[in-house]
Amino acid sequence: MRTDVLHAVRLARLDLTLVFRNTTVLFTVLLLPLLMAWLFTQVQGAPEISGVPSELYVLTGVPGLMLGFAVFTNLVNSFTARREELVLKRLRGGQPSSVAVLGGSALGALALFLGQVALLVIWINRSDGVLPANVPLLVLAAVLGVVLFALFAAAFSGITPNAELAQVTVLPVILLMMVGAPVAFSVDMLPGPLGTVATLLPVTPVVTIMRTAFLGQDHFSGSGEALGMAGQWVAALPSLGILLAWIAVAGLLARWLFRWEPRHG
Repeated sequence: MRTDVLHAVRLARLDLTLVFRNTTVLFTVLLLPLLMAWLFTQVQGAPEISGVPSELYVLTGVPGLMLGFAVFTNLVNSFTARREELVLKRLRGGQPSSVAVLGGSALGALALFLGQVALLVIWINRSDGVLPANVPLLVLAAVLGVVLFALFAAAFSGITPNAELAQVTVLPVILLMMVGAPVAFSVDMLPGPLGTVATLLPVTPVVTIMRTAFLGQDHFSGSGEALGMAGQWVAALPSLGILLAWIAVAGLLARWLFRWEPRHG
């Protein structure tokens, strides 16, 4: 167990080093979501959404977009490229276990995602004077979100023939997250079936939990009612349940689809 943790940490450090040495990857996974956040804030027509200033509402939903880039897109590219270059095969045949190899990549993605969230917190505090109301709940949602989309990335890498096509593979998921996740709108603004579908999307529980934890308000029912720490945890339970169910589904898909060796090797 201790050896696996050490290997995972070393692999995470290597992943972060490679990201920061690659300008294109750094822009895509770290800066692009923040640029998109700024663009979202510029096109809002209504002054408020669910009783929250529209800019603040959008910014507290942006972690949903960040998961799509810093975790999902990043790891699909990484897993696919390393599989085709036989890196995954060599790692699996060495000292690190399979869990350590995949866990190291997920740990690196978690560090990137938490770094983005920290930048977002600074941005919101400077522009709106607001700080997170429930940091433990915020961090829990972040960790579970990274686990979920790391597993999805492992599954999608298995159906991606090569690194060049990875951008094509991830595009439908990214578009769905941009259109369906409640980043710039409340789910209850959508008509019946669309609202139900949006509620059950994998990214929606993460966005809703993090927004509630940040603002200290009920954004599960759409009431915007102020909640205490205990009330936020209780209100988050159904969304946490949906999130855990999606993690179980993603885990099964990853186990079924993920490949350690080239598809045509």
